[in-house]
Amino acid sequence: MQKIGLNELREKFLSFFESKEHLRLPSFSLVPVNDPSILLINAGMTPLKPYFTGQEVPPAKRITTCQKCIRTPDIDNVGLTSRHGTFFEMLGNFSFGDYFKKEAIPWAWEFFVDVLGIHQDRLYVSVYLEDDEAYDIWHHDVGLPKEKIFKMGKEDNFWEHGTGPCGPCSEIYYDRGVDKGCGKEGCTVGCDCDRFIEIWNLVFTQYDRQNDMTYLPLATKNIDTGMGLERIACVMQQVDNIFEVDTIRSVLDQVCRIADVKYGADKKHDVSIRIITDHCRSASMLISDGVLPSNEGRGYVLRRLIRRAARHGRLLGIRETFMADLADMVINNSMDAYPHMASKRDYIKKVITIEEEKFYTTVDQGMTILEQYIQQVKQKSGDTLDGDMVFRLHDTYGFPIDLTREIVQEHGLKVDEDGFVTEMERQKEKAREAHFKKEGSAWEKDLFTGEHKLFTTQFTGYEEYETVGVVKFIVQDGKLAQSAQMDDEVALVLDKTPFYAESGGQTGDTGTITGKNFTMLVSDCRKTVDGKILHVGKIESGMVQIGDTVTAGIDIEKRKSTARNHTVTHILHKALKNVLGDHVNQSGSFVSPERLRFDFTHFSALTDEHLQAVEQQINEVILSDYPVITRIMSADEAKKEGATALFGEKYADEVRVVSVGDYSKELCGGTHIGASGEAGLVKILSESGIAAGVRRIEALTGTEAVNWYREREKLLNQAAEAVKAVPEDVPAKIIGLTDELKGLRKEIEALKTKMVNRSLDTVLEKVQDIEGIQVLCDRMDQLDMNGLRNTADMLKNKLGSAVIILASALDGKVNIIISATKDAVSRGVHCGKIIGEAAKATGGGGGGRPEMAQAGGKDISGIDRALEIAFEKVKAAIESS
Repeated sequence: MQKIGLNELREKFLSFFESKEHLRLPSFSLVPVNDPSILLINAGMTPLKPYFTGQEVPPAKRITTCQKCIRTPDIDNVGLTSRHGTFFEMLGNFSFGDYFKKEAIPWAWEFFVDVLGIHQDRLYVSVYLEDDEAYDIWHHDVGLPKEKIFKMGKEDNFWEHGTGPCGPCSEIYYDRGVDKGCGKEGCTVGCDCDRFIEIWNLVFTQYDRQNDMTYLPLATKNIDTGMGLERIACVMQQVDNIFEVDTIRSVLDQVCRIADVKYGADKKHDVSIRIITDHCRSASMLISDGVLPSNEGRGYVLRRLIRRAARHGRLLGIRETFMADLADMVINNSMDAYPHMASKRDYIKKVITIEEEKFYTTVDQGMTILEQYIQQVKQKSGDTLDGDMVFRLHDTYGFPIDLTREIVQEHGLKVDEDGFVTEMERQKEKAREAHFKKEGSAWEKDLFTGEHKLFTTQFTGYEEYETVGVVKFIVQDGKLAQSAQMDDEVALVLDKTPFYAESGGQTGDTGTITGKNFTMLVSDCRKTVDGKILHVGKIESGMVQIGDTVTAGIDIEKRKSTARNHTVTHILHKALKNVLGDHVNQSGSFVSPERLRFDFTHFSALTDEHLQAVEQQINEVILSDYPVITRIMSADEAKKEGATALFGEKYADEVRVVSVGDYSKELCGGTHIGASGEAGLVKILSESGIAAGVRRIEALTGTEAVNWYREREKLLNQAAEAVKAVPEDVPAKIIGLTDELKGLRKEIEALKTKMVNRSLDTVLEKVQDIEGIQVLCDRMDQLDMNGLRNTADMLKNKLGSAVIILASALDGKVNIIISATKDAVSRGVHCGKIIGEAAKATGGGGGGRPEMAQAGGKDISGIDRALEIAFEKVKAAIESS
């Protein structure tokens, strides 16, 4: 059997099924589209669920893919064994009501035996015990001996997920040889040892499971197969585990070079090497698909992967950031299959490095907190670190529990594992609840079934603002209705409409729908997965019924304002690329009549110069009044023309390409102005960071931008009037007034100091001698902190060995200062500790050095008590020395 590399295997599989008239689709993004039931794509068929359920029409009845997948439930086992990994690729061929078992089974055999050259003696299969059809095809059509076909029960050979489509499956096994087995007599398919491994699962979706657990035949039968690319690579390269596969081994070897260790020489090191290898592959793939580190959802998965790998780098003795070097290797190995990774190389490496650096900072912080926790346990003569402490370290500081456990054990303590697990489960449950409350399940049944499901609304809004249509459906209180009357809140579905439904970041249109007997105000417009446009609003008068002929008209001014903002997001995107670089990519947007919001990938805050350059470039494009042209073309044609597409978005075979002159060109389904000049003007309001590596710009266009400038002009005129200057002289006038104010304040402070000096004799009468140390405690209202400090210094100079305690009330706030000479400090006076206790009487706090400290407070009525406390503490310290 010839050894074949992982990349070559992927291509052989896809090419083979292309020869069987399958459409080859690129891998879908790891981020699910319209499927809130999962955080990340975890199986080859997952992105194709809408085709299997009938929600969407597949682009072809025969499809083949190699799908990127991430699975993290057993992340803690990754590295401990050489079997587990979080990232993998799933090869698959799919039929949607086209071919079935008669084709799928022989093709699988042909690929293994004829294309890959696997010897048939090494291959075994299993079938569902009641699936005689599959058994006969394997035995009679393929020619497999009966002793190599194993009948198994539902647990092993029947695929189902609740109610809905399901069916039997047939698994193909590879015999790795007697030397890989357990040695027991009767060792065969189904044994727990490593000899017989499952390499391909063929699922025959032919039943519809009902609520009463009965199974009805499906009208159209489907094929869904899955084969792990890394697993078949192990077979073809005759290696024992995924970490020995060529592309993965190259990353592993790079880890060893960086850490200067040898794989296989130390079991603990091997665990760390495998964890780093796997997690860096997963992290690189996730970032390339737009995921960024965060504290929730898929962002938390990415953060955990990067931080776990970084921590194991430390265990291997790596002290500098290193994962970007590994990402380079991952990208080099994968970019032929996933070209976008090459174009995002710098971005992927930057995001990983930023998160790695953050982790090293939090680890250092976590160590300090952990040491405090350990001391608390020891002071109580305990032997266990509470689960909530361990969880807090993990959740707040990204401190891995295994690191906590290891350090705690060095101190002779143990970790409350059960308590930690309880806290983790509580957090996961909250996350699950929030996730499902937000979206619901992607498998959820639709209101529209049967022939209703096939109906789609025709959108006329690109060409007109008003359309005559017919009411096809009325949705009220989550159910289909035949009619609705005045004051009812409903959603109407028409056969055609000019209303744009919210999508692609653009808000839905508002307006009115009128019929012969009713009027409806439309407050929002949404779109179902299967292409129906829902006009959401309230019946203002009369009654609407199914079949009514209506006139649907949008709010034209709002549409125009929204279109201005949408076109400007395209111009903004291009301007950012021109000013900052090609690494900039859109990661989100929001376009409404009032404003636009644009999220994009970039590593740092934009300078004022950057923002000015971007804003100026946009306004130059607006002034140039470039035509905004929309063309329909194939997705391939659009890519050849250089049109910008959002990675991870699903596009149809035919796409809309919106061009702003020769300046920008993007795939877009939204509504736009006719020429860039219609935007009028752009004003960038703000730029901020919303996640690691993601920035956000908010801006105004058209009338809203003009109004913004008018409001600023009004404020400027008011300021000019207040300072008695013309608008252009306001800055200089304010600077002059500020300088004058500073001078006057200095004069006031000087006068206050003179007054204090004149009254020092009176103040000195309050001095008390405590065992040779002169202690003065007094209240001096209207002095600020500087005044108190200067006064304290003067008093110390006059008294020699002294402690000065002063407080004041000024502008509703409390100021306190305590100052001591060196000999007073040597007698036990610590100003910082004393002032902290005293300030509590005023509802404040403070601190400082032994010889000088200051504090603030909110409660003026507590000043006298604060002075008493301070004096008592000073006296006690001196007398006890």
